[in-house]
Amino acid sequence: MAFIASLVLNHPLHAKDLRGFATENPGDTVQSVANDEDFMVPYVCSIPGTYATFEMVPVPGGEYLLGSPKSEANRNEDEGPQVTVKVSPFWIGKCEVSWAEYRAFMAQYEAFKKLDSLRFARSRMESAKKEVDALPEVKKYFDEQKTEVDAVTCPTPLYDSSFTYAPGEEPNQPAVTMTQFAAKQYTKWLSGITGEQYRLPTEAEWEYAARAGSETAYSFGDDPESIEEYGWYEDNSDFETHPVGSKQPNAWGLHDMHGNAAEWVLDAYEPEHYSQLKSDISAAEAVAWPTRLFPRVIRGGSWLSSPGDCRSAARQQSDDPEWNLSDPNLPKSPWWFTEEQATGVGFRILRPLEPMDTEMQKKVWDADIKRIQQDVADRLDEGRGAQTAADKQLPEAVDALKLSGKIQ
Repeated sequence: MAFIASLVLNHPLHAKDLRGFATENPGDTVQSVANDEDFMVPYVCSIPGTYATFEMVPVPGGEYLLGSPKSEANRNEDEGPQVTVKVSPFWIGKCEVSWAEYRAFMAQYEAFKKLDSLRFARSRMESAKKEVDALPEVKKYFDEQKTEVDAVTCPTPLYDSSFTYAPGEEPNQPAVTMTQFAAKQYTKWLSGITGEQYRLPTEAEWEYAARAGSETAYSFGDDPESIEEYGWYEDNSDFETHPVGSKQPNAWGLHDMHGNAAEWVLDAYEPEHYSQLKSDISAAEAVAWPTRLFPRVIRGGSWLSSPGDCRSAARQQSDDPEWNLSDPNLPKSPWWFTEEQATGVGFRILRPLEPMDTEMQKKVWDADIKRIQQDVADRLDEGRGAQTAADKQLPEAVDALKLSGKIQ
């Protein structure tokens, strides 16, 4: 497998109608990963039905040491012992998910509610059936829709947007304060409307991508003072997030792996997890699948963090009771947090080379414990939540609702 470090991300190559593949070697000027019969290449994706775009970068498969050596400065005990992990190829977001991208998801709320109500009513009320029949895109969406199992829930409108947007709300700043469940639902929505499979990285995949082949404390070396060139952290952030991609990338072209927004991964936080892993384990086998609401792993450090907490191996953990203290809802929102530490938490998306089967899709996209499932169900029963199936017909159905004036 070959990996070429130079970048030409503004000229993505498409082949075989599959985004991110080229049938011929793209040459030394394009970052690519040789596959069996083709090449993984960078690509830009416009989120269907929106003006938002994102860039994905191919990462080669390989193996590395997860965690940090005992000699590393600022190391914590939960970063060891080091374990050799094998990682399969994937594409990963060049940058953290921005407000432009996440607001495109938030903006679906009214459409989700309208579609959900029409779906329910059209089989019971003639007026609703006529309303649907008058909108061919909506009728096609319903007629070709699969089952309720594929439903995506949309974040509810913000209770206090001044808090959520306190560290910045410009379209190019990283989206923050969402729960891990909300981030997973974003990847499910994006997967449905693009036809490509996106998810959060596992903890092992995240560190592999952050290191970009390095074995030092940071992707750029061991000197914490050099973080000034690569990340936004407590001493240079001026109490806010900054435009994604505005600091230097690592060797694989990934920005903000150190600082700006800390990033959700799929794993539960277990301080002694690495000691339970066998050697030469795969990244898929190394996942600590959550069985309780918290703590869950957050990586990379944020604009609130010290340089030590932005190291490649540094692990942080979520704390739901502390992070939603000001949430007046009972039960607390499954989609949003309300306290400062969460204002530094966002996420980055990953697309695996190998397609995920149905079982894995449920694990990486849906609510993984009964507590979250029940909280979401309660919101839907109360009429505050919104859900619908996300597939490639959804953006056209939403556009039809807007053009007809049924939603804004």
